[in-house]
Amino acid sequence: MHTLSTTLVFAAAMAVAPVAASSHEAPPQAAAAAMATAPDPVQALQRMGAYMGTLETFEVTSESSLDLVMADDQRIDLDGVTTYKVRRPDAFVIDNRTDRKQRRFYFDGRRFTVYAPGRGFYASAEAPGTIHQILDTAYDQYGIALPLEDLFHWGDPARLPKDFQSAEYIGPAMVGGVQTDQFAFRQEEIDWQIWIQQGDRPLPLKIVIIDKTDPTRPEFSARLSWNTNPRFDASTFAFSPANADTSIAFHKPAGASQ
Repeated sequence: MHTLSTTLVFAAAMAVAPVAASSHEAPPQAAAAAMATAPDPVQALQRMGAYMGTLETFEVTSESSLDLVMADDQRIDLDGVTTYKVRRPDAFVIDNRTDRKQRRFYFDGRRFTVYAPGRGFYASAEAPGTIHQILDTAYDQYGIALPLEDLFHWGDPARLPKDFQSAEYIGPAMVGGVQTDQFAFRQEEIDWQIWIQQGDRPLPLKIVIIDKTDPTRPEFSARLSWNTNPRFDASTFAFSPANADTSIAFHKPAGASQ
């Protein structure tokens, strides 16, 4: 399964009411009115996806943190920054920098390339088609899931998550000085939250995900900064190796499709 990057939310020290304030902070009538006017979580996701689907080009910077538990139960954080330059339907370049490694992913509508600049290695293969097709090919044939590839899937209504055990509106919240609506969702394998910008640009500005399949419950969080009208040329998405770089073959995991 390669949707919603594996991540986790830690439980807050103080419980948060899903929508309205407690009864001693507001009269019952005010609480009922707040509940009645609260955004529907599933409809909010659909509205976000519909808007993202209108973006022909976009550029996103994701500042992320992955919370892991080591073999000795020591909990550590690994931070990273990922930039996405995207031109629909058939081009992207993704630069992923973490505390441990750097990878760049190129797709120009004809070839898919993974590059490790620090090591001087790259793997490239013919892959004509659309962004959605190459995401499936990369995962099915090479076991590669791109960082936060949900940014591509959410623009397609058919790929939005649907199998919710629960979906709640938490309330309004500020993210980087921007007013958002915070939502919490539960699915079989993950719990996750998303903060969606209010107004006529319903973009996801923050994501926090918890992986319930791992007993250590690792957490992933990301804050997103958007440019919805960037200018790119063809060279943006073309990979050109340096003279010292070495081409290697993609590794195909056992059971991968041919």
